[in-house]
Amino acid sequence: MTSQWINALSLANKAGKVLSGDRVLPAIRDKKAKLVLLANDASENTKKKYRDKCKFYEIELIDDVSCSQLSMAIGKNNRNYLAIVDGNFAKMIVSKKKGEYYGEKEENK
Repeated sequence: MTSQWINALSLANKAGKVLSGDRVLPAIRDKKAKLVLLANDASENTKKKYRDKCKFYEIELIDDVSCSQLSMAIGKNNRNYLAIVDGNFAKMIVSKKKGEYYGEKEENK
């Protein structure tokens, strides 16, 4: 079963609102990124760099996802970090992710 936040991320990607690779840092610096997703299995240097950048530029960060989840959601291999550049998609992904934390089920929505 695919998590709802992965479906939301996939939808954002199809809408062209997801950046990956070397486009993520400039989006953070320019404050175009509304949310950054960071894989928990990325290297320690990568995790530190993106956590520090997001904290400095006050960009929301979710760092409890895996590389395979990020890669699967956007259909590209080895994605350790992604930036969402649309505020509405960012809110949707965050709310779906929080719903997962609290054990909400689809029939409750």
